Amino acid sequence: MPENTRRSHEFRCTPRNQWIAHIMLRIESIHQYYGGSHTLRGISLSLEKGKVTALLGRNGVGKTTFLKCLMGLLPVKSGGISLDGRDLTHLPPEKRAALGMAYVPQGREIFPRLTVEENMLMGLANGSARRGFPAGIFEMFPALKQMLKRRGGDLSGGQQQQLAIARALIMRPRVLILDEPTEGIQPSIIKEIGASIRKLAEMGEMAILLVEQYYDFAESLADAYAVMSRGEIVKTGAGINMRRDNVRELIAI
Repeated sequence: MPENTRRSHEFRCTPRNQWIAHIMLRIESIHQYYGGSHTLRGISLSLEKGKVTALLGRNGVGKTTFLKCLMGLLPVKSGGISLDGRDLTHLPPEKRAALGMAYVPQGREIFPRLTVEENMLMGLANGSARRGFPAGIFEMFPALKQMLKRRGGDLSGGQQQQLAIARALIMRPRVLILDEPTEGIQPSIIKEIGASIRKLAEMGEMAILLVEQYYDFAESLADAYAVMSRGEIVKTGAGINMRRDNVRELIAI
């Protein structure tokens, strides 16, 4: 394979001081209703390329509803969502995925009867099949390379989470959304997943939205944070200031 072609298949790292701040995903005052309940109340948030934005909040405050609105799985009543300047607000999920939105849902939702390889191939369904798997995918998750022929349902919870993230990365997303990636995962795998998320951010090719209840994990990765309560964003700031801003106490209230 020619060198220039081979490189196009890899995840590449760009030093952080070599790019200018760039808003990849912009959410502007979105509202959503479920029956008579006003579930999302004017949420605005911007995700920057090359950075991890941590969204924190207790159970039931609307975090997963918000993510489903971002992916088009639930409609918004008003407001706007744009990806790199393109309006996504009324596009269906498959078109959002084709444009570069990747979502790893809570609970992973892999296909348990399909092999690891077959699960990963699902990530090519957005039109990236001609490019194959990114070369760096097995460097990031080496265990998966040894398990390609094993059924997804036979993997541990941590391995299934790695598989779900790998499947999303195969789409070569511009925005990666992770919903509770540490849920039910053993500590050693949590460390590996955290290292992978940080590496992805440092590559500078995508914006990452991390929805998490495990405060220490979120704080260790966040370049920016937002706290959600009762369907609203009640506080935002730089990740480095989470402790000073008493974010842990905010999400415990």
